[in-house]
Formats: sequence, C-alpha cells, structure tokens
Amino acid sequence: MRVATVTEEKVSLEASHLEDIRLASSKMTGSERRAFQAEMALKYCRGSARCAEDIFGWSREAVRLGLHEKRTGIVSLGHHAFYGAKMWEKKHPEVAQALWALADSHAQQDPILRTTLSFTRLTAEAAIKQLRALGFADEVLPSRSGMRPVLKAKPQKKSPKPTPSSPTSGTMIEIAKAKPSCA
Repeated sequence: MRVATVTEEKVSLEASHLEDIRLASSKMTGSERRAFQAEMALKYCRGSARCAEDIFGWSREAVRLGLHEKRTGIVSLGHHAFYGAKMWEKKHPEVAQALWALADSHAQQDPILRTTLSFTRLTAEAAIKQLRALGFADEVLPSRSGMRPVLKAKPQKKSPKPTPSSPTSGTMIEIAKAKPSCA
C-alpha cells in the first residue's frame, strides 16, 4: 500500500486517505475548496503549497490563495466574477418590466391544460413597436434576434386521420375481404 509521508512531522497518509481527501476537494468549488485545501496543507504539509501540490496534486496557486484567505480573513471573489456581458434585463430593468407587462396582457393558457405554461401571440416586432409607443428610445429596446421565441398554443387533434395503411382503416379491411383466396 502506497504511503505518502511528510518528512519533518512524520505524518503519513495511506493511499485510500489521499483519495478521500482529493475526492472531498473535487466536490467543492471556489472559496470553499480553497479553504479546505488550506486546512489540509496546514495539517499535513506544514502550510506549504508546494508540498500540498506534490502530495495531493492540487494547484499550488489555489492552495497559496487559500492559505492567504485563511490568514487575512478576506475571501477573494476571483476575477471571473466581473467578466461577461450583463443581461439586457439587468441593464434596462424599466424596459424589461414594461415588456413583461405587455407580454402578460397578451398571454393565454394552454387550451388543453396539459401544462401550467402560458403562451402569447405577441410577436417581437409588435412588442418593439408597442414599447416605442410607450416612449422608450431605440437604444434601450431589445433586438429582435435577442428576444426569445414564443410558442403558440395549438389545439390537439381529436383523432388521427385514417390512412390506407393503418389497421383501423375500413378501406383496407374491405379490400382484404374482397380479394379471393388463392387456395
């Protein structure tokens, strides 16, 4: 059985324990993962990020940041929290609210009541036209391509149309009875 040892303190971990610690770390994300890695680095590696990288296979930079967060008490949000374009609804909440009210006034329930979803016959062009009529500038209006497609309610057919190949079709049964047998 493989045993990892830390030389000065003589702490040893069996392979199964290493796997358990790696698994626990992989189930966490962000600051929670870094805090766990920092705790394990302090417990088994004397607070060395390089040693934690060697023993556990973790990113040395992540362990170093976790140790820094533990030492200072300041949790890093990470640079990815500030990237990406904001959603149109976040940029223009008043226009988004007007659009929701407009779509809600045109909404209808599924006629068969199969789902709790409601549908609207309002098209993107009509919605943009009505938002312009409400006094919103073109710069704050959503683009036609950015609006989600609307599903229209379609009534379900009552029964399938009989075809010549369907077994319930009367024409095929009549044809089969009319044919003389070859025997």
